Amino acid sequence: MKVERDIVDRTLAELGVECPGPQEPGLVSVSPIDGAPLGRVRMHTAAEVAGMVETARQAYAAWRLVPAPRRGELIRLYADELRAHKQALGRLVSLEAGKIISEGQGEVQEMVDICDFALGLSRQLHGLTIASERPGHRMMETWHPLGVVGVISAFNFPVAVWSWNFALAIVCGNPVIWKPSEKTLLAAQACLALFGRALRRYGDEAPAGLAQVAQGGREVGEALVDDPGVALLSATGSTAMGRAVGPRVAARFGRSLLELGGNNGVIVAPSADLELACRGIVFAAVGTCGQRCTTTRRLIVHADVREALLARLRQAYAHLSIGDPLASGTLVGPLIDAAAFDAMQAALREAVSQGAVVHGGRRVLERKAPKAYYVEPAIAEMPGQTDVVRRETFAPILYVMSYREYDEAIAMHNEVSQGLSSAIFTNDLREAESFLSAAGSDCGIANVNLGTSGAEIGGAFGGNKETGGGRESGSDAWKNYMRRATNTVNYSRQLPLAQGVKFDI
Repeated sequence: MKVERDIVDRTLAELGVECPGPQEPGLVSVSPIDGAPLGRVRMHTAAEVAGMVETARQAYAAWRLVPAPRRGELIRLYADELRAHKQALGRLVSLEAGKIISEGQGEVQEMVDICDFALGLSRQLHGLTIASERPGHRMMETWHPLGVVGVISAFNFPVAVWSWNFALAIVCGNPVIWKPSEKTLLAAQACLALFGRALRRYGDEAPAGLAQVAQGGREVGEALVDDPGVALLSATGSTAMGRAVGPRVAARFGRSLLELGGNNGVIVAPSADLELACRGIVFAAVGTCGQRCTTTRRLIVHADVREALLARLRQAYAHLSIGDPLASGTLVGPLIDAAAFDAMQAALREAVSQGAVVHGGRRVLERKAPKAYYVEPAIAEMPGQTDVVRRETFAPILYVMSYREYDEAIAMHNEVSQGLSSAIFTNDLREAESFLSAAGSDCGIANVNLGTSGAEIGGAFGGNKETGGGRESGSDAWKNYMRRATNTVNYSRQLPLAQGVKFDI
């Protein structure tokens, strides 16, 4: 299995990505499809990041004064570029992240969708008029641009999650500095190049420095985290990363927006449509080879339907097409690298030591792609919610457990420390409504009769507990990128004080 070099070169050329020569220092992007290098990008230093922040601060001073609908016009032009280059950018996502081609294309479509959302939002950045207790006074709230936004993104969604932040930040009046994952650097370069085309069509109204990419390792991320000129730091990654980032941003009184680990559970009730449940679970458990923050990792199924559902799942898993993500018909591409494979195997060994019966999980296609890591998605039948189940392993492992009473299922579901996405399959109205109630799922996303993956951009995305509490994308997540001011106007000739306070002079 080999990525053809002409496909890579043609894709990069269409997107306007230019790689430095091998004699120049830089970072190498490696394809998980075959383990071969795709291209190089220049590596930045912490000092260069400081310069980027200063450039962005100057851009902010000008961009915040541009009317929001005009800022929205820039995002509209960017969406046009994304539509025109959807095939090429989606292919590059597949080449760098190992996603099957429909997922790569879908990620670019998600970028288009959030741009459309942000365009409409640019005419709706409204506050409130609030009743004042003082006669002759009007009270209101207004929203203003916040400042420089830093974005640290992960490999598994190399362009979409950045775009959630970017599109909203731009229409809200803020420049963005992006540190992409070291594993998906070319996709970030492509996004920047396409935005450059939109800028040229937009004209001179946009200042230099609205969109910058800082490439490098941990020191580059730390430079963004610690710079007081970065007003908001959005970071997607592990809970461990969030524990390091959050306090450091808070120490300088900056804002952080954290999208961290997920250990997502699905409850299957005795009344569930098992065929529907099977389809929803399989996509959520094996899509992106289990490397989504919303991947289904825990299946909590009623004992009366456990064997019937497991039979369906085993049959579906047996027919999964594993292989080249660029090939038509492939459903499961590779893990991102050897470290991901090793973590999966370690988790499966630990699960067996805790009483699991494991189906699948083996490495495949090793002869065709010795430097890549293709695996069979695994089903691990567990005696209960053991330690390995409570931890997130970023791989296609589905832990299966049983329950008898609904309250037992909810308690098991909510017991883990993560709280991102959740679902229940049931035809019982009371169970469905209870799952969505305050006494039900404790996750930021709770679904009924669909899986844990595949969120739309219209709703705010994010979770609770060790998932970090951040909210991105739709609904009123735009407020993260703005600062609120409460204003009171006295249009009378008197000066009454609130709460009846008297202070006559």
